[in-house]
Amino acid sequence: MRDDPNASGPSSIDRLAKEDFEHALNKAFWRSIASWFRREKNDLIPFDEVRQRLPLRGQHYIGLRQVPLDRVIGSVGRYRDFDRAFLPKRQQTGERWMSIDRAYLQDVVLPPIEVYKLGDFYFVKDGNHRVSVARERRQAFIDAYVIEFDLTVPVDEKTDIDELIRLQEHAEFLAQTRLDQLLPEARVELSLPGQYEKLLEHIKVHRWFMGIEQQHEVPYDEAVVSWYQNVYMPLVRAIRQLNILKQFPGRTETDLYLWVIEHLWYLRDQYGQEIPPEVAAAHFAGENAARPLRRVMDVLRRLGRAVRSNHK
Repeated sequence: MRDDPNASGPSSIDRLAKEDFEHALNKAFWRSIASWFRREKNDLIPFDEVRQRLPLRGQHYIGLRQVPLDRVIGSVGRYRDFDRAFLPKRQQTGERWMSIDRAYLQDVVLPPIEVYKLGDFYFVKDGNHRVSVARERRQAFIDAYVIEFDLTVPVDEKTDIDELIRLQEHAEFLAQTRLDQLLPEARVELSLPGQYEKLLEHIKVHRWFMGIEQQHEVPYDEAVVSWYQNVYMPLVRAIRQLNILKQFPGRTETDLYLWVIEHLWYLRDQYGQEIPPEVAAAHFAGENAARPLRRVMDVLRRLGRAVRSNHK
């Protein structure tokens, strides 16, 4: 049983603070092990990297607020010193951590922390150790001076940087194409960052071919709708009909659309032969696709051999 900190004077408080820090440090170690086995993110999110990735439109001071501690998910400068639960990861943080804990043990009122607010979540600008001690003591809220950023994509406690990039790109794709307004039922979503530019290029090429066929410049909105209905959806319907997506865990219909159609363009150029979307999809369905990134080239080579055979 721990001593009463008010019964034995400063030395008892120092000892209890030291015990608290060592306990928190030990919890952080075991939490890192558990996170590794579960393949869960355990790092605080760095605010500067998030700021580079998210389309922030402005900021404004909203004053002193009570901030839910379970919504504090990142830090401006101390993201390497604490884990996702704000447990201390480094022995070097001990002196500052214990000084905050001693203040709690002696009922000393601490000043509010400072945070940036993005969506419903917060990043610590000043006061990381106060957050860490408060969370270790199962405190639900903490006083904070809050600066709020305006943004267009959500941020939550499971977010990683790749996901932020993907969300940003998805928002930019919808802003440029207006697909969600032109066809509210449309669902185009990729699982990996860096891919939406390819979809925009597909629309651009499709619009160019439409202009040649119709002998006039085609409005962009018209090209977007035509691409979705006449290029994207035929392949997606084939993917659905053959139930291929279950063979690619964690991927989306749009991922498969990109993998197949980009190679179809290559094959059409190489062999001068049209390949129906359902034929290409069937070749994918016939493969053991549990590890698609390792096997996709083999799949495409087989598809190429089948095309050459049909062309003879």
